[in-house]
Amino acid sequence: MKKSQLPTKICLVCERPFTWRKKWERDWENVKYCSKRCMGNRNKDSNK
Repeated sequence: MKKSQLPTKICLVCERPFTWRKKWERDWENVKYCSKRCMGNRNKDSNK
């Protein structure tokens, strides 16, 4: 499968699209953030 054919989501923090990764294979439905950095910043953006 080509990378362009992989499913994508929008990160809830940075609002950028990110694509499926092998490490998320079992938990793709629950993935909300594109990186650990965004996961760590999830509460900081809500205080703006």
